[in-house]
Amino acid sequence: MTKQKIVPHLWFNQEAQEAAQFYTSIFPDSTITNHTTIRNTPSGDSDIVSFHLAGYSLMAINGGPHFQFNPSISFLVNFDPSRDEEAEEHLNQLWEKLSQNGRALMPLQEYPFSKRYGWIQDQFGLSWQLILTNPEGEERPFIIPSLMFVQDVYGKAEEASDFYLSVFNDTGRGHIARYPAGMEPDKEGTMMFTDFMLENQWFTAMDSGHSHDFNFNEAVSLLVRCDNQDEIDDRWEKLSADPKAEQCGWLKDQYGVSWQIWPKVMEDMMTNATNEQMDRLTRAFLKMKKFDIEKLREAYRGR
Repeated sequence: MTKQKIVPHLWFNQEAQEAAQFYTSIFPDSTITNHTTIRNTPSGDSDIVSFHLAGYSLMAINGGPHFQFNPSISFLVNFDPSRDEEAEEHLNQLWEKLSQNGRALMPLQEYPFSKRYGWIQDQFGLSWQLILTNPEGEERPFIIPSLMFVQDVYGKAEEASDFYLSVFNDTGRGHIARYPAGMEPDKEGTMMFTDFMLENQWFTAMDSGHSHDFNFNEAVSLLVRCDNQDEIDDRWEKLSADPKAEQCGWLKDQYGVSWQIWPKVMEDMMTNATNEQMDRLTRAFLKMKKFDIEKLREAYRGR
């Protein structure tokens, strides 16, 4: 299986491992794949946990109390009756498990766009949209990150997705559904739903003109696994729009979405490092904004 190029990265206070264990216990064919501890960061010792949910890669970090999840980035989970005869039953079961100490944002019921749909915030604050997909529609993956454009970026879902399509490779636009007249506060013509592909991975986006007390933040970022320095430089130059947000490979784009531009070789080094190598690597990358692969390698080797 080709390794996923863009990996959602979840920021927890201290619950990264607990959350990964919970998610891998309730999603099918799921497993924790790696657990690394970075020592002496500004947040103290930080655990980084990598895991697969039904084959979809995610990462989680214990980073302290700085950022909280909100519904601006959620995860759409597609239950497709053409692929699973018990799709509705499996949807109901997952909803029940996510409901433990969670909170429904949109109740699980029939809507004009689906016979069975609900939006829920789980016990950790992360939100999920569970949907029974129309089996006659185009096939989509089981898990898709979903971006909601609100407040100062309301009405920008189409522009932002066009921008992302211009930045990445192996891209394509899927569906577009616009709000019709008479659905205030949503303006006619803004994006009710669109899905699009970046690096052969699907994402969705929508506008919401309703009153929301949240916006994009660092709690959910999108980590881009880069092959070489040229790719890091290119993605960084195109995506970064806020110099103050540039730190340790992190950046913010013009819409407020957080990205991490991450060298693939870093994963190998962190996975195989001795304690001394890890300490040197950590000291090196904590000083960086955009990652410099050669300097990271030098630190790892002790030069």
